[in-house]
Amino acid sequence: MAHRRALVLLTYHLVSLLAAVIGSERQRHHVQHGPCTYTFVLPEDFPQRVANTLQRDSPVSQGDPGPGAGVKDPQGEDAAKAGTKQKPSWQERKLENLESATENNTLWLQKLESYIQENVRSGMEEKRNAVHNQTAAMLEMGTNLLSQSAAQTRKLTDVETQVLNQTSRLEIQLLEYSLFTNRLEKHILQQTQEISRLNEKNSFLEQRFSALESSYGRELQDLQQEKQQLQELLDRQSRLVSQLQGEVDGSTANSTLLQRQQVLLTNSVQQLLAMVNHCNEISTTPKEEPASFRDCADILRSGVKDNGIYSILLPNSTHTVKVFCDMKTRGGGWTVLQHRRNGSVDFHRGWRDYKTGFGDPSGEHWLGNDIIHQLTSSQDYSLQVQLRDREGNEVYSHYDHFHVDAEDANYSLHAKGFSGTAGRTSSLTHSGTAFSTKDRDNDRCTCKCAQIASGGWWFEACGPSNLNGMFYPASSTVVRYNSIKWYYWKGPTLMATMTTMMVRPANL
Repeated sequence: MAHRRALVLLTYHLVSLLAAVIGSERQRHHVQHGPCTYTFVLPEDFPQRVANTLQRDSPVSQGDPGPGAGVKDPQGEDAAKAGTKQKPSWQERKLENLESATENNTLWLQKLESYIQENVRSGMEEKRNAVHNQTAAMLEMGTNLLSQSAAQTRKLTDVETQVLNQTSRLEIQLLEYSLFTNRLEKHILQQTQEISRLNEKNSFLEQRFSALESSYGRELQDLQQEKQQLQELLDRQSRLVSQLQGEVDGSTANSTLLQRQQVLLTNSVQQLLAMVNHCNEISTTPKEEPASFRDCADILRSGVKDNGIYSILLPNSTHTVKVFCDMKTRGGGWTVLQHRRNGSVDFHRGWRDYKTGFGDPSGEHWLGNDIIHQLTSSQDYSLQVQLRDREGNEVYSHYDHFHVDAEDANYSLHAKGFSGTAGRTSSLTHSGTAFSTKDRDNDRCTCKCAQIASGGWWFEACGPSNLNGMFYPASSTVVRYNSIKWYYWKGPTLMATMTTMMVRPANL
Protein backbone atom coordinates (compact mmCIF):
# COMPACT_ATOMS: atom_id res chain seq x y z
CA MET A 1 0.00 0.00 0.00
CA ALA A 2 2.85 2.35 0.81
CA HIS A 3 4.31 1.66 -2.63
CA ARG A 4 1.02 2.34 -4.23
CA ARG A 5 0.69 5.56 -2.29
CA ALA A 6 4.14 6.62 -3.44
CA LEU A 7 3.15 5.91 -7.02
CA VAL A 8 -0.01 7.89 -6.53
CA LEU A 9 1.95 10.81 -5.14
CA LEU A 10 4.35 10.68 -8.07
CA THR A 11 1.40 10.46 -10.44
CA TYR A 12 -0.14 13.40 -8.73
CA HIS A 13 3.09 15.30 -9.09
CA LEU A 14 3.26 14.57 -12.80
CA VAL A 15 -0.36 15.46 -13.30
CA SER A 16 0.25 18.68 -11.40
CA LEU A 17 3.10 19.54 -13.71
CA LEU A 18 0.92 18.69 -16.69
CA ALA A 19 -1.79 20.91 -15.27
CA ALA A 20 0.65 23.76 -14.87
CA VAL A 21 1.55 23.46 -18.53
CA ILE A 22 -1.93 23.09 -19.82
CA GLY A 23 -3.43 25.79 -17.69
CA SER A 24 -6.34 26.23 -15.46
CA GLU A 25 -8.80 24.85 -18.00
CA ARG A 26 -7.93 21.28 -16.99
CA GLN A 27 -10.16 19.51 -14.50
CA ARG A 28 -9.19 17.57 -11.38
CA HIS A 29 -10.71 14.10 -10.97
CA HIS A 30 -10.62 12.12 -7.72
CA VAL A 31 -10.90 8.31 -7.72
CA GLN A 32 -11.41 6.31 -4.52
CA HIS A 33 -10.00 2.77 -4.79
CA GLY A 34 -10.39 1.01 -1.52
CA PRO A 35 -8.61 2.94 1.17
CA CYS A 36 -6.53 4.82 -1.44
CA THR A 37 -7.57 8.02 -3.16
CA TYR A 38 -6.27 8.95 -6.66
CA THR A 39 -6.41 12.49 -7.97
CA PHE A 40 -5.94 13.14 -11.70
CA VAL A 41 -5.95 16.32 -13.81
CA LEU A 42 -8.01 15.29 -16.85
CA PRO A 43 -8.07 16.92 -20.25
CA GLU A 44 -10.79 19.33 -21.01
CA ASP A 45 -12.51 16.95 -23.41
CA PHE A 46 -12.22 14.01 -21.05
CA PRO A 47 -15.93 14.11 -20.05
CA GLN A 48 -16.87 14.24 -23.69
CA ARG A 49 -14.65 11.25 -24.39
CA VAL A 50 -16.19 9.40 -21.49
CA ALA A 51 -19.63 10.36 -22.68
CA ASN A 52 -18.79 9.16 -26.15
CA THR A 53 -17.50 5.99 -24.73
CA LEU A 54 -20.55 5.56 -22.54
CA GLN A 55 -22.69 6.40 -25.49
CA ARG A 56 -20.90 3.78 -27.53
CA ASP A 57 -21.32 1.34 -24.77
CA SER A 58 -24.96 2.39 -23.97
CA PRO A 59 -27.88 0.16 -25.15
CA VAL A 60 -29.72 1.00 -28.42
CA SER A 61 -32.95 2.98 -27.95
CA GLN A 62 -36.26 1.57 -29.03
CA GLY A 63 -36.67 4.04 -31.88
CA ASP A 64 -33.25 3.37 -33.28
CA PRO A 65 -33.03 0.63 -35.79
CA GLY A 66 -30.28 -1.75 -35.17
CA PRO A 67 -28.19 -3.42 -37.73
CA GLY A 68 -30.25 -5.23 -40.27
CA ALA A 69 -33.38 -3.39 -39.31
CA GLY A 70 -34.56 -3.06 -42.90
CA VAL A 71 -34.66 -6.78 -43.54
CA LYS A 72 -37.62 -8.68 -42.51
CA ASP A 73 -37.29 -12.27 -41.64
CA PRO A 74 -40.36 -14.18 -40.89
CA GLN A 75 -38.51 -16.56 -38.77
CA GLY A 76 -36.82 -13.65 -37.10
CA GLU A 77 -40.02 -12.03 -36.31
CA ASP A 78 -41.22 -15.14 -34.75
CA ALA A 79 -38.06 -15.32 -32.77
CA ALA A 80 -38.39 -11.69 -31.83
CA LYS A 81 -41.84 -12.25 -30.74
CA ALA A 82 -40.83 -15.21 -28.81
CA GLY A 83 -37.90 -13.30 -27.20
CA THR A 84 -39.60 -10.16 -26.18
CA LYS A 85 -40.13 -11.63 -22.84
CA GLN A 86 -36.38 -12.47 -22.34
CA LYS A 87 -34.77 -9.02 -23.04
CA PRO A 88 -33.35 -7.24 -19.95
CA SER A 89 -34.80 -4.02 -18.84
CA TRP A 90 -33.27 -0.63 -19.63
CA GLN A 91 -31.91 -0.15 -16.15
CA GLU A 92 -30.15 -3.45 -16.35
CA ARG A 93 -28.64 -2.56 -19.70
CA LYS A 94 -27.66 0.85 -18.36
CA LEU A 95 -26.04 -0.85 -15.43
CA GLU A 96 -24.18 -3.21 -17.71
CA ASN A 97 -23.04 -0.30 -19.87
CA LEU A 98 -21.85 1.52 -16.77
CA GLU A 99 -19.98 -1.54 -15.60
CA SER A 100 -18.32 -1.98 -18.99
CA ALA A 101 -17.43 1.75 -19.00
CA THR A 102 -16.05 1.40 -15.51
CA GLU A 103 -13.99 -1.56 -16.61
CA ASN A 104 -12.78 0.41 -19.62
CA ASN A 105 -11.88 3.33 -17.36
CA THR A 106 -10.14 0.96 -14.98
CA LEU A 107 -8.10 -0.46 -17.84
CA TRP A 108 -7.33 3.04 -18.97
CA LEU A 109 -6.27 3.98 -15.46
CA GLN A 110 -4.11 0.89 -15.25
CA LYS A 111 -2.44 1.80 -18.52
CA LEU A 112 -1.99 5.35 -17.23
CA GLU A 113 -0.59 4.01 -14.02
CA SER A 114 1.88 1.77 -15.85
CA TYR A 115 2.89 4.69 -18.04
CA ILE A 116 3.32 6.90 -15.01
CA GLN A 117 5.24 4.17 -13.21
CA GLU A 118 7.59 3.80 -16.16
CA ASN A 119 8.17 7.56 -16.32
CA VAL A 120 8.43 7.81 -12.56
CA ARG A 121 10.81 4.83 -12.43
CA SER A 122 13.12 6.45 -14.97
CA GLY A 123 12.95 9.74 -13.06
CA MET A 124 13.44 7.92 -9.77
CA GLU A 125 16.43 6.04 -11.17
CA GLU A 126 17.94 9.30 -12.35
CA LYS A 127 17.25 10.89 -9.00
CA ARG A 128 18.54 7.79 -7.22
CA ASN A 129 21.70 7.89 -9.32
CA ALA A 130 22.09 11.58 -8.59
CA VAL A 131 21.44 10.91 -4.88
CA HIS A 132 23.88 8.03 -5.00
CA ASN A 133 26.48 10.24 -6.67
CA GLN A 134 25.87 13.01 -4.18
CA THR A 135 25.93 10.49 -1.36
CA ALA A 136 29.18 8.99 -2.66
CA ALA A 137 30.68 12.47 -3.01
CA MET A 138 29.51 13.37 0.47
CA LEU A 139 30.81 10.05 1.81
CA GLU A 140 34.16 10.70 0.12
CA MET A 141 34.19 14.21 1.55
CA GLY A 142 33.23 12.78 4.94
CA THR A 143 35.99 10.19 4.65
CA ASN A 144 38.50 12.89 3.75
CA LEU A 145 37.25 15.01 6.60
CA LEU A 146 37.48 12.02 8.96
CA SER A 147 41.03 11.23 7.80
CA GLN A 148 41.98 14.89 8.12
CA SER A 149 40.29 14.97 11.51
CA ALA A 150 42.15 11.80 12.55
CA ALA A 151 45.45 13.28 11.34
CA GLN A 152 44.72 16.52 13.15
CA THR A 153 43.71 14.50 16.21
CA ARG A 154 46.98 12.56 16.07
CA LYS A 155 48.91 15.78 15.64
CA LEU A 156 47.01 17.32 18.53
CA THR A 157 47.67 14.17 20.59
CA ASP A 158 51.39 14.34 19.78
CA VAL A 159 51.46 18.04 20.58
CA GLU A 160 49.53 17.36 23.77
CA THR A 161 51.97 14.57 24.68
CA GLN A 162 54.93 16.84 23.98
CA VAL A 163 53.31 19.59 26.01
CA LEU A 164 52.64 17.14 28.87
CA ASN A 165 56.22 15.83 28.70
CA GLN A 166 57.60 19.35 28.60
CA THR A 167 55.26 20.29 31.44
CA SER A 168 56.41 17.25 33.43
CA ARG A 169 60.04 18.11 32.81
CA LEU A 170 59.39 21.71 33.79
CA GLU A 171 57.56 20.55 36.92
CA ILE A 172 60.48 18.25 37.78
CA GLN A 173 62.94 21.06 37.11
CA LEU A 174 60.82 23.41 39.21
CA LEU A 175 60.75 20.80 41.96
CA GLU A 176 64.52 20.36 41.70
CA TYR A 177 64.97 24.14 41.69
CA SER A 178 62.66 24.33 44.70
CA LEU A 179 64.65 21.66 46.53
CA PHE A 180 67.89 23.35 45.51
CA THR A 181 66.47 26.68 46.67
CA ASN A 182 65.45 25.13 49.97
CA ARG A 183 68.90 23.61 50.39
CA LEU A 184 70.45 26.92 49.41
CA GLU A 185 68.23 28.75 51.87
CA LYS A 186 69.21 26.28 54.59
CA HIS A 187 72.85 26.68 53.61
CA ILE A 188 72.47 30.48 53.62
CA LEU A 189 70.77 30.24 57.01
CA GLN A 190 73.60 28.07 58.30
CA GLN A 191 76.14 30.46 56.80
CA THR A 192 74.28 33.36 58.40
CA GLN A 193 74.33 31.59 61.72
CA GLU A 194 77.99 30.76 61.20
CA ILE A 195 78.67 34.40 60.34
CA SER A 196 76.84 35.41 63.49
CA ARG A 197 78.93 33.00 65.51
CA LEU A 198 82.06 34.24 63.79
CA ASN A 199 81.07 37.84 64.49
CA GLU A 200 80.54 36.97 68.12
CA LYS A 201 83.83 35.11 68.18
CA ASN A 202 85.47 38.02 66.38
CA SER A 203 84.11 40.41 68.97
CA PHE A 204 85.40 38.11 71.69
CA LEU A 205 88.77 37.86 69.96
CA GLU A 206 88.92 41.63 69.55
CA GLN A 207 88.30 42.00 73.24
CA ARG A 208 90.95 39.39 73.95
CA PHE A 209 93.29 41.13 71.51
CA SER A 210 92.73 44.46 73.23
CA ALA A 211 93.36 42.83 76.59
CA LEU A 212 96.45 41.05 75.27
CA GLU A 213 97.66 44.22 73.59
CA SER A 214 97.41 46.11 76.83
CA SER A 215 99.02 43.19 78.64
CA TYR A 216 101.76 42.98 76.04
CA GLY A 217 102.28 46.72 76.35
CA ARG A 218 102.85 46.33 80.05
CA GLU A 219 105.09 43.31 79.46
CA LEU A 220 107.01 45.26 76.78
CA GLN A 221 107.65 48.00 79.26
CA ASP A 222 108.81 45.42 81.77
CA LEU A 223 111.04 43.82 79.10
CA GLN A 224 112.52 47.17 78.22
CA GLN A 225 113.31 47.72 81.85
CA GLU A 226 114.81 44.23 82.05
CA LYS A 227 116.79 44.94 78.87
CA GLN A 228 118.20 48.03 80.42
CA GLN A 229 119.11 46.07 83.53
CA LEU A 230 120.69 43.30 81.40
CA GLN A 231 122.67 45.90 79.46
CA GLU A 232 124.05 47.19 82.71
CA LEU A 233 124.81 43.64 83.78
CA LEU A 234 126.51 42.98 80.42
CA ASP A 235 128.71 45.96 80.91
CA ARG A 236 129.72 44.66 84.29
CA GLN A 237 130.35 41.18 82.83
CA SER A 238 132.47 42.69 80.04
CA ARG A 239 134.62 44.32 82.60
CA LEU A 240 134.92 41.03 84.44
CA VAL A 241 135.81 39.19 81.19
CA SER A 242 138.58 41.69 80.55
CA GLN A 243 139.94 40.97 83.97
CA LEU A 244 139.67 37.19 83.42
CA GLN A 245 141.39 37.49 80.03
CA GLY A 246 144.35 39.03 81.72
CA GLU A 247 144.36 36.19 84.23
CA VAL A 248 144.10 33.54 81.37
CA ASP A 249 147.06 35.07 79.61
CA GLY A 250 148.99 34.72 82.81
CA SER A 251 147.99 31.04 83.21
CA THR A 252 148.81 30.04 79.59
CA ALA A 253 152.47 29.52 80.42
CA ASN A 254 151.45 27.09 83.16
CA SER A 255 149.17 25.06 80.81
CA THR A 256 151.94 24.44 78.27
CA LEU A 257 153.77 22.24 80.80
CA LEU A 258 150.59 20.32 81.52
CA GLN A 259 150.02 19.63 77.76
CA ARG A 260 153.46 18.12 77.41
CA GLN A 261 152.79 15.83 80.34
CA GLN A 262 149.45 14.79 78.74
CA VAL A 263 151.18 13.82 75.46
CA LEU A 264 153.60 11.59 77.33
CA LEU A 265 150.74 9.86 79.15
CA THR A 266 148.86 9.33 75.86
CA ASN A 267 151.81 7.61 74.25
CA SER A 268 152.21 5.31 77.25
CA VAL A 269 148.51 4.29 77.10
CA GLN A 270 148.70 3.48 73.38
CA GLN A 271 151.73 1.25 73.96
CA LEU A 272 149.88 -0.60 76.72
CA LEU A 273 146.78 -1.09 74.45
CA ALA A 274 148.96 -2.50 71.67
CA MET A 275 150.49 -4.99 74.05
CA VAL A 276 147.01 -6.07 75.29
CA ASN A 277 145.69 -6.61 71.74
CA HIS A 278 148.73 -8.67 70.88
CA CYS A 279 148.12 -10.86 73.88
CA ASN A 280 144.42 -11.34 72.92
CA GLU A 281 145.34 -12.40 69.40
CA ILE A 282 147.75 -14.96 70.74
CA SER A 283 145.19 -16.40 73.22
CA THR A 284 142.20 -16.55 70.76
CA THR A 285 141.70 -19.79 68.77
CA PRO A 286 141.40 -19.38 64.98
CA LYS A 287 137.74 -19.42 63.64
CA GLU A 288 136.58 -21.63 60.87
CA GLU A 289 135.47 -19.82 57.69
CA PRO A 290 131.70 -20.41 57.05
CA ALA A 291 130.60 -22.12 53.84
CA SER A 292 129.11 -19.82 51.20
CA PHE A 293 125.77 -21.15 49.86
CA ARG A 294 123.76 -19.21 47.28
CA ASP A 295 120.43 -20.77 48.28
CA CYS A 296 118.85 -23.77 50.00
CA ALA A 297 119.45 -25.90 46.88
CA ASP A 298 123.22 -25.50 47.42
CA ILE A 299 122.74 -26.51 51.05
CA LEU A 300 120.75 -29.57 49.90
CA ARG A 301 123.55 -30.52 47.51
CA SER A 302 126.03 -30.30 50.38
CA GLY A 303 124.22 -33.17 52.06
CA VAL A 304 121.86 -31.38 54.47
CA LYS A 305 118.40 -33.04 54.51
CA ASP A 306 116.66 -31.37 57.47
CA ASN A 307 114.31 -28.37 57.45
CA GLY A 308 115.68 -25.40 59.31
CA ILE A 309 117.19 -21.93 59.29
CA TYR A 310 120.41 -21.53 57.31
CA SER A 311 122.61 -18.66 56.16
CA ILE A 312 123.03 -17.96 52.46
CA LEU A 313 125.29 -15.52 50.65
CA LEU A 314 123.37 -13.43 48.14
CA PRO A 315 124.74 -13.41 44.57
CA ASN A 316 127.18 -10.58 43.80
CA SER A 317 127.15 -9.54 47.45
CA THR A 318 129.02 -10.05 50.70
CA HIS A 319 125.78 -9.87 52.67
CA THR A 320 124.57 -13.10 54.31
CA VAL A 321 120.87 -13.69 54.99
CA LYS A 322 119.18 -16.17 57.31
CA VAL A 323 116.47 -18.11 55.46
CA PHE A 324 114.22 -21.06 56.19
CA CYS A 325 114.97 -24.08 53.96
CA ASP A 326 112.28 -26.66 53.15
CA MET A 327 114.20 -29.91 52.50
CA LYS A 328 111.12 -32.22 52.39
CA THR A 329 108.54 -30.88 49.89
CA ARG A 330 108.86 -32.42 46.41
CA GLY A 331 112.53 -33.26 46.80
CA GLY A 332 113.49 -30.25 48.97
CA GLY A 333 115.92 -27.45 48.27
CA TRP A 334 113.25 -24.71 48.61
CA THR A 335 114.16 -21.23 49.86
CA VAL A 336 111.08 -19.83 51.67
CA LEU A 337 110.09 -16.29 50.65
CA GLN A 338 106.86 -15.97 52.63
CA HIS A 339 105.23 -18.02 55.37
CA ARG A 340 102.06 -17.54 57.42
CA ARG A 341 100.48 -19.91 59.91
CA ASN A 342 98.82 -18.14 62.86
CA GLY A 343 98.48 -14.38 62.19
CA SER A 344 101.10 -13.44 64.79
CA VAL A 345 102.83 -10.98 62.42
CA ASP A 346 101.16 -7.91 60.93
CA PHE A 347 101.49 -7.94 57.13
CA HIS A 348 99.67 -4.61 56.56
CA ARG A 349 102.94 -2.66 56.28
CA GLY A 350 104.55 0.00 54.16
CA TRP A 351 106.95 -0.08 51.21
CA ARG A 352 110.16 0.03 53.30
CA ASP A 353 109.21 -3.01 55.42
CA TYR A 354 108.40 -5.07 52.34
CA LYS A 355 111.63 -3.86 50.74
CA THR A 356 113.91 -5.06 53.56
CA GLY A 357 111.74 -7.87 54.95
CA PHE A 358 110.15 -8.47 58.35
CA GLY A 359 109.23 -11.25 60.74
CA ASP A 360 111.25 -14.31 61.85
CA PRO A 361 112.33 -17.02 59.35
CA SER A 362 111.36 -19.63 61.92
CA GLY A 363 107.76 -18.39 61.91
CA GLU A 364 105.71 -15.84 59.96
CA HIS A 365 107.87 -13.59 57.80
CA TRP A 366 108.46 -11.85 54.45
CA LEU A 367 112.02 -12.33 53.18
CA GLY A 368 112.20 -8.87 51.53
CA ASN A 369 111.74 -7.66 47.95
CA ASP A 370 115.40 -6.67 47.54
CA ILE A 371 116.53 -10.17 48.58
CA ILE A 372 113.86 -11.84 46.38
CA HIS A 373 115.05 -9.76 43.41
CA GLN A 374 118.75 -10.55 43.99
CA LEU A 375 118.02 -14.24 44.49
CA THR A 376 115.64 -14.82 41.54
CA SER A 377 117.65 -12.66 39.11
CA SER A 378 120.88 -14.67 39.57
CA GLN A 379 119.55 -17.73 37.72
CA ASP A 380 116.28 -19.33 36.49
CA TYR A 381 114.04 -20.17 39.47
CA SER A 382 110.68 -21.94 39.84
CA LEU A 383 108.00 -20.91 42.36
CA GLN A 384 105.91 -23.14 44.64
CA VAL A 385 102.84 -21.79 46.50
CA GLN A 386 101.57 -24.06 49.33
CA LEU A 387 98.06 -23.53 50.79
CA ARG A 388 96.06 -25.19 53.57
CA ASP A 389 92.44 -24.45 54.55
CA ARG A 390 90.77 -24.80 57.93
CA GLU A 391 89.58 -28.32 57.08
CA GLY A 392 93.21 -29.38 56.66
CA ASN A 393 93.14 -29.67 52.85
CA GLU A 394 96.53 -28.83 51.28
CA VAL A 395 97.02 -27.77 47.65
CA TYR A 396 99.77 -26.13 45.64
CA SER A 397 100.37 -23.96 42.57
CA HIS A 398 103.66 -24.45 40.72
CA TYR A 399 105.25 -22.03 38.23
CA ASP A 400 108.15 -23.26 36.11
CA HIS A 401 109.76 -19.83 35.77
CA PHE A 402 109.66 -16.97 38.29
CA HIS A 403 111.60 -13.79 39.00
CA VAL A 404 111.07 -10.29 40.42
CA ASP A 405 112.45 -7.04 38.99
CA ALA A 406 114.42 -4.42 40.94
CA GLU A 407 112.95 -1.54 42.93
CA ASP A 408 113.25 0.90 40.05
CA ALA A 409 110.71 -1.34 38.22
CA ASN A 410 108.52 -1.51 41.37
CA TYR A 411 109.49 -5.16 41.95
CA SER A 412 107.36 -6.30 39.00
CA LEU A 413 106.50 -10.00 39.03
CA HIS A 414 107.10 -12.48 36.18
CA ALA A 415 105.73 -16.03 36.32
CA LYS A 416 104.75 -18.64 33.72
CA GLY A 417 104.27 -22.39 33.30
CA PHE A 418 101.37 -22.94 35.77
CA SER A 419 100.45 -26.38 37.12
CA GLY A 420 99.12 -27.75 40.39
CA THR A 421 95.99 -28.53 42.38
CA ALA A 422 95.01 -25.04 43.66
CA GLY A 423 92.42 -24.27 40.99
CA ARG A 424 91.85 -24.87 37.31
CA THR A 425 93.90 -21.80 36.41
CA SER A 426 96.48 -19.55 38.00
CA SER A 427 95.34 -17.14 40.70
CA LEU A 428 98.65 -15.27 40.54
CA THR A 429 98.44 -11.97 38.72
CA HIS A 430 99.70 -11.47 35.16
CA SER A 431 103.38 -11.04 34.41
CA GLY A 432 104.61 -7.47 34.57
CA THR A 433 102.36 -6.46 37.48
CA ALA A 434 104.04 -4.04 39.93
CA PHE A 435 104.13 -4.46 43.69
CA SER A 436 101.92 -2.15 45.81
CA THR A 437 101.72 -1.27 49.50
CA LYS A 438 99.46 0.99 51.52
CA ASP A 439 101.87 3.92 51.10
CA ARG A 440 102.82 3.30 47.44
CA ASP A 441 99.99 2.56 45.00
CA ASN A 442 101.18 0.90 41.76
CA ASP A 443 98.02 -1.01 40.82
CA ARG A 444 95.82 -0.47 37.75
CA CYS A 445 92.70 0.47 39.69
CA THR A 446 91.34 3.92 40.49
CA CYS A 447 91.07 2.70 44.07
CA LYS A 448 94.03 1.75 46.30
CA CYS A 449 93.95 -2.05 46.45
CA ALA A 450 96.63 -2.30 49.14
CA GLN A 451 94.47 -0.23 51.48
CA ILE A 452 91.19 -1.94 50.57
CA ALA A 453 92.45 -5.53 50.38
CA SER A 454 95.18 -5.00 53.04
CA GLY A 455 98.85 -6.00 52.90
CA GLY A 456 101.46 -5.63 50.16
CA TRP A 457 101.03 -7.66 46.96
CA TRP A 458 101.19 -7.68 43.19
CA PHE A 459 97.75 -6.09 42.70
CA GLU A 460 96.71 -5.56 39.09
CA ALA A 461 93.12 -4.37 39.60
CA CYS A 462 92.82 -5.82 43.09
CA GLY A 463 93.26 -9.20 41.35
CA PRO A 464 92.34 -12.79 42.20
CA SER A 465 95.05 -13.35 44.84
CA ASN A 466 96.52 -11.78 47.97
CA LEU A 467 98.53 -14.05 50.29
CA ASN A 468 99.44 -11.07 52.50
CA GLY A 469 95.87 -10.12 53.40
CA MET A 470 94.43 -10.14 56.93
CA PHE A 471 94.77 -13.49 58.74
CA TYR A 472 91.38 -14.40 60.24
CA PRO A 473 90.97 -17.36 62.60
CA ALA A 474 89.54 -20.62 61.35
CA SER A 475 86.44 -20.14 63.51
CA SER A 476 85.43 -17.01 61.59
CA THR A 477 82.47 -17.52 59.21
CA VAL A 478 82.19 -13.98 57.83
CA VAL A 479 83.50 -13.51 54.27
CA ARG A 480 85.83 -10.51 54.26
CA TYR A 481 87.28 -8.87 51.20
CA ASN A 482 90.61 -8.10 52.86
CA SER A 483 91.38 -11.67 53.94
CA ILE A 484 93.93 -14.08 52.40
CA LYS A 485 92.71 -14.85 48.87
CA TRP A 486 93.52 -17.46 46.18
CA TYR A 487 90.37 -17.06 44.07
CA TYR A 488 90.54 -19.98 41.65
CA TRP A 489 90.84 -22.50 44.46
CA LYS A 490 87.87 -21.57 46.69
CA GLY A 491 86.73 -18.22 45.43
CA PRO A 492 86.40 -15.32 47.88
CA THR A 493 85.49 -17.64 50.82
CA LEU A 494 88.99 -19.04 51.46
CA MET A 495 89.87 -19.21 55.14
CA ALA A 496 93.55 -20.18 54.88
CA THR A 497 95.40 -21.49 57.94
CA MET A 498 98.80 -21.74 56.20
CA THR A 499 100.46 -20.14 53.16
CA THR A 500 104.02 -20.54 51.91
CA MET A 501 105.88 -19.09 48.93
CA MET A 502 109.25 -20.73 48.14
CA VAL A 503 111.67 -20.92 45.21
CA ARG A 504 114.43 -23.19 43.98
CA PRO A 505 116.48 -23.44 40.75
CA ALA A 506 114.33 -24.54 37.81
CA ASN A 507 116.81 -27.26 36.82
CA LEU A 508 116.65 -29.03 40.19
